Amino acid sequence: MRPLRALLALLAALPLLLLPASPAAAHEGLKLEVAGDGATGVTVRATYLDGHPVEDTVLRLVLTATGEGGRSAGPVQLNPAAEGRGFYSSGPVLSPGRWQVNVTGPDPTARAAATVEARAAQSAPPAEPVAATGADPDGGTEPGGGSLRWVVGGVATVALAGAGVLLARRR
Repeated sequence: MRPLRALLALLAALPLLLLPASPAAAHEGLKLEVAGDGATGVTVRATYLDGHPVEDTVLRLVLTATGEGGRSAGPVQLNPAAEGRGFYSSGPVLSPGRWQVNVTGPDPTARAAATVEARAAQSAPPAEPVAATGADPDGGTEPGGGSLRWVVGGVATVALAGAGVLLARRR
């Protein structure tokens, strides 16, 4: 009797398995959000209209821009960025100043525009020299406060402890 019940349960569940995917699994339409990258580039976040990031395909997004004084940039194809799923970046394509940026995608819903303030890229401040803090026995100083001695001492201690364990096991 039990095998018959299992077979009936399986037959009852079979139509559920054959149903098409629910509408929630299907994505319709794209939403693009355009912003400056803090320097002379542009970033775009691509999501479906239901809010999920576009991660199942690589979009062909194209950027065009118009700046002050009649300057123009593009068309430039945007590449997927390392910032995360659904992010695209242009790299440095704008000169410093205010730009009206337009991004278009593969379907009519994939369009966005934004005003971006491009700035000259900032450079990192120069590195300061490392101050010497440790003193050598001969009066000189060793960078890093003598940390090399601590490393060598630690390795020697571990080696001696290992040798002691091996000797104890032999006895």
